[in-house]
Amino acid sequence: MRFDIKTANQSTEWSDILSVWKEADDIEVFEGAWLFDHFYPIWSPSQSELDLSGPCLEGWTMLAALAQATKRLRMGTMVTGIHYRHPAVLANMVATTDIISGGRVELGIGAGWNEAESGAYGIELGTLTERFDRFDEACQVLTSLLSQPVTNFDGRYYTITDAHCEPKGPQRPHPPILIGGSGEKRTLPTAARFAQHWNFVGGTPAEFARKRDVLHASCAEIGRDPKEIMLSAHTWLPSGSPDDISRLVEQIAEFQAEGLDAAIIYLVPPLDPAVLIPLADALSALR
Repeated sequence: MRFDIKTANQSTEWSDILSVWKEADDIEVFEGAWLFDHFYPIWSPSQSELDLSGPCLEGWTMLAALAQATKRLRMGTMVTGIHYRHPAVLANMVATTDIISGGRVELGIGAGWNEAESGAYGIELGTLTERFDRFDEACQVLTSLLSQPVTNFDGRYYTITDAHCEPKGPQRPHPPILIGGSGEKRTLPTAARFAQHWNFVGGTPAEFARKRDVLHASCAEIGRDPKEIMLSAHTWLPSGSPDDISRLVEQIAEFQAEGLDAAIIYLVPPLDPAVLIPLADALSALR
């Protein structure tokens, strides 16, 4: 069982995120750490109201800095909204950060959903169908640029002509791709095609099991071994209290019984590295 932490980019400061990641890097139980990819705050269980004008740090900039500040943790943004950055630009960001980290990056990507920040910045989000059509094209562009010497692609949303992405990162054929979401018509079939890691964003263990079965059925349709895709789920730690840690471990055990490979433990601000040792001690019982 793999245990990763996730630190919110909002309602916090760079120094707090840095201290938590450096502490987790020294604790063997934690294998990875994640940020999110938003420019505006998003709702979390610690908030009664959502203030869109509140502070929110940019994820990929921090990820490159955290790659230098850590030595062991795997890392990524869960997940990068594909419409925020052209996939050729994103591919170069990924390759460079993979080099900086020594091959520890995982590429979390999704079709995008945040209307508030997209509209405010004038970034076209599109209809649901358009988002997923664009996402499918972006997955093809990214995997090619990150693994092939030259990429050509002629799609509705992206046209790539004799394109290079050099130097590539140390992971071959490319950094693992994580696709997050539970949509049965588009997200899960896309994950079956492209992902090495699928994340169940939220819900009960029973709901996770049903979505897992849909993913595996999509794999069967294209002849892919579902064991090639790691399965993770978001879980939330509201505080570092013994009761909250105990409830979290019980919840993760329920997911584990349904075949979960990795728990993504969302640490709610204010961030405090002191929570990590008692959390790690409690999680050790599930390994």
